[in-house]
Amino acid sequence: MSEEEAKEGAVPARSRGHVRLPRINFRPLLFAALGLMMGVFLYLRIAFGGFAFSDALFFAAFLALTLLGFRKSALVAAAVFLLFAGLGALLAHAEARRFTAGMPAGEYAVTGTVQTAALRYGGTEATLISLTLDGTPVAGKMTVTLASEDVRPADQITFTAAVTRSPLPASGDPAAERSYAANVRYAAAPAHFIREGRSGDPFLRLNAALYDALYTHLETDEAGVAYALLTGNSRGMDASFLAETRTGGIAHAFAVSGLHIGILYAAAMLVFRPLGRWAFLPAVALAGCYSALCAFTVSSVRALLMCAVLGGSRFLGVKYDFVSSISLAGLVTLAVSPAQVLSVSFLLSYGAVLGLALFSGGFARGLKKLRLPAFLASYLSASAAVQLFTFPVMAEAFGYVSVWGTLLNFFVIPALPVLFLPLVVCALLAVLIPPAASVFLLLPDGMLAALLYLFSAADFSAVLAGFCLGAGAAVWMLAMLFLCGRVRLGRIARAVAAGVLALAFAAVMVWENAVFTGCKIVVYEHGQGTCALIRTREDAVLVIDDDISLSACRDFLNRSYGGELSAVAVVGEDLVRGINTAAFLPAREVRVRTGQHTGFRQTPVLGGANFACGNLAFAYEGEGLLLFAEGVLVRLDFSEAPPHGAQLFVQTGDGGLKYLLKDGIIKQI
Repeated sequence: MSEEEAKEGAVPARSRGHVRLPRINFRPLLFAALGLMMGVFLYLRIAFGGFAFSDALFFAAFLALTLLGFRKSALVAAAVFLLFAGLGALLAHAEARRFTAGMPAGEYAVTGTVQTAALRYGGTEATLISLTLDGTPVAGKMTVTLASEDVRPADQITFTAAVTRSPLPASGDPAAERSYAANVRYAAAPAHFIREGRSGDPFLRLNAALYDALYTHLETDEAGVAYALLTGNSRGMDASFLAETRTGGIAHAFAVSGLHIGILYAAAMLVFRPLGRWAFLPAVALAGCYSALCAFTVSSVRALLMCAVLGGSRFLGVKYDFVSSISLAGLVTLAVSPAQVLSVSFLLSYGAVLGLALFSGGFARGLKKLRLPAFLASYLSASAAVQLFTFPVMAEAFGYVSVWGTLLNFFVIPALPVLFLPLVVCALLAVLIPPAASVFLLLPDGMLAALLYLFSAADFSAVLAGFCLGAGAAVWMLAMLFLCGRVRLGRIARAVAAGVLALAFAAVMVWENAVFTGCKIVVYEHGQGTCALIRTREDAVLVIDDDISLSACRDFLNRSYGGELSAVAVVGEDLVRGINTAAFLPAREVRVRTGQHTGFRQTPVLGGANFACGNLAFAYEGEGLLLFAEGVLVRLDFSEAPPHGAQLFVQTGDGGLKYLLKDGIIKQI
């Protein structure tokens, strides 16, 4: 829809000479993409046991709007939507069967090629592709933990180890969902491995060359940031800096988002401008090579496809339609990998561009009426539109929404090309001419050092946290559908819809956060330490191991709980170190397995195998802690001990594990 169409859509039909336009313009690609996505989503939610009534809310509302809003093409639009919804369900079913196919868990001689690698805890966490188990080629990827820091992408390695299979993401297990979306079917932790050679893949070899050049000629912190900016692999970044960027709402700058592809494509179009309308071909090819260097992340593929459609439209002299371009990218992505619907990257990337397509034009026109400069109005409207669609995803995936996000992105997004493009050029020159690498990297080194200094000197940890959206996410997205300018509603109808949806959202939020009487568990991992927050309406207990730091606990509590804790329970071997951390946290008491100690803040430290906080009953068992709540027995064990004697086992997480225990049923929040 053009800007003129958008303006027209906001005007009631009677003011246009009684010309009755459909509620939504019929775009075959849009209806096909939405149908495919909803079919995949609903199948996965039903098949893996996480379905809720609110999941079908958007599906039903969009179909009803289609049937009621169209005239001649209503049945065609509904047929396209339902046809692709069925196709999506079939594709999701086929992918689930492929995921469980292959070799079972067991002891195997494994060979594979390193696709990504990151230093962790004195070793390397790597993802392997081109796998063979006992000489049999298998599909999918494998995550491995290698006892060496000298591992790079493109390395071909072999080892013998016990191989485990990744489970299907039943009951909304976030860790299983991440593995499923990334097609990681196997995992292993070999004691030894042999490097047999190097892959001939030029993109993997270039990735490794960039890693060596950056970490050889830059300080470790600057090298980690530079490598993340170039490849999207942020696992080597300083943990505190990465946490600051996440709470500051700018972590997308280090994940090779569509913004990076767009910057590179625009720069290439400028360089190849003398080629005229043919300039888009080398620009798209360059963007495609960069996407391959970054292992074809979902956001880079989305941006690549949209750039290709944009360039192709201009080449053919046809009008470029932003919404259809997004739809085509989504269709291709989900047809190839339906599981991406479970990926946070997919939801954030497509949510951001959908927000731009649906709301930025209307917001910009409103801001221009306030006599803001056109460039400022456009920029502010784009930022606000993106936040609208990414808000529910951020809240559900990470448990918080950044307070600083909009403000920081106001400066970061315009500054990113200034940092990213020189880094690309200088890094490539450093790889091509190794003797002068240190000279080429002087410029990005200075800019990266300034960036690190800014985030070390400032505190961007203020977030909105401690609330649960639940079904509110579906109501929020439904509001986005009815209130966007692309859906033609009269002023009265739009006002009524806004009021009803606002009341519904408020009611759901009150129910989820005030009326709720169950028990919530949030697991957080920082470095080698882990903690878990167990909450009911009356009590909050933090369970920490002996490796978690005080600053990590405070950071976690700032984002998840603001009151006084009922207790801090310490697990692990080094109780003294754990108590020294627990004693500085806002809690009424500290609980340990045996003995009594005095905390530095005079916090009572109580020993005992069993204790209770309200309706929560705890019992120490070995290095772990048993929790009995809502008829469910939970074992929290942050060591490597195998699970036993519990309906739910909580070991370690990465900040995204959330469970709801209610009436004996465990669900993801």
